[in-house]
Amino acid sequence: MEGRADLLVMVLIGVLLIVWIAYGLRSWLFNPLPARVPEMPINEQIHDHPAVDLLEEAGYEVIGGKIKIPLLFEADGEEYHSRLFIDYVVRDDDEVLYLVKVARRRLPLEWTGSGLRDRLLPYFLLYPGSGGVLFVDADEGEIRRIHFDWDEEDWNGYDD
Repeated sequence: MEGRADLLVMVLIGVLLIVWIAYGLRSWLFNPLPARVPEMPINEQIHDHPAVDLLEEAGYEVIGGKIKIPLLFEADGEEYHSRLFIDYVVRDDDEVLYLVKVARRRLPLEWTGSGLRDRLLPYFLLYPGSGGVLFVDADEGEIRRIHFDWDEEDWNGYDD
């Protein structure tokens, strides 16, 4: 009887180990996170701007001002420096954080899939836990909420 109990315990441990490994592998394959996801910085200095008023009127709480995100690229042994800017960080009633980009006349956003990808994708990849990007056009009095997700229909479907 003692041998059966040992065997049963070993089988149970083996099954639990297999389930744990399968769950971890599935999570890793279907929800991969970048190796390094920085925490969202908050600049407590918020400058007055019509976009701030527009965001507050829409029910958002502005919790952070302009943020500079320094970037470093290395290519063939040479270093290249650049940066991204986030105009504001806001929070909605559900405590979801959004990054805010304010429209600029000299750099209009092209409202196409490729235009949104080229201008906003870095923010979604840097802060995947955010609720999205709010694009604020203070001149037009407009706030557009942009959310990023993978297009499952077109996955691995490459057309020449």
